[in-house]
Amino acid sequence: MFNPLSFVGFHTWLSLIAILAGFPVAAGLLRGHVSPRWTGVFLSTAFATSATGFGFPFSGVLPSHIIGGVALVLAVVAGFALYGRMLIGPWRGIYAITAMLSFYLLLFVLVAQSFQKVPALRALAPTGSEPPFAIAEGLLLVAFIGLTWLAARRFTSYRVAA
Repeated sequence: MFNPLSFVGFHTWLSLIAILAGFPVAAGLLRGHVSPRWTGVFLSTAFATSATGFGFPFSGVLPSHIIGGVALVLAVVAGFALYGRMLIGPWRGIYAITAMLSFYLLLFVLVAQSFQKVPALRALAPTGSEPPFAIAEGLLLVAFIGLTWLAARRFTSYRVAA
């Protein structure tokens, strides 16, 4: 049973908050602006969920550690582009791309975890190497390639939205 007060629960809540905040952040990027409140929540929880992922016991480097490491770097670069470089010059595009890729990785892990934890999905892909899992992750990847490209193209000027 899921215990929201455990370390796993804390990590899961951070992930869900980051994912929920990622939707308005991505929508804003696609419209060419930043919403400071949503962005702050997104970047902080995206970073925290990746960081807490390293708190689970492990005996070697796993794919989840690689994804978590990449996600940490993306969140740090996005935060630096936004808060450190104030989206000046090429940092606008860097921010848009790293924020969208950070959101993609959160959703990638959500899909993978859903196939592991949701009985109906687990029945479709018990080992995670079956076509339904590959199709779901492939569709997500294709969608985010397009969305990230659009966000980078449309995010040409920094406008604060309330």
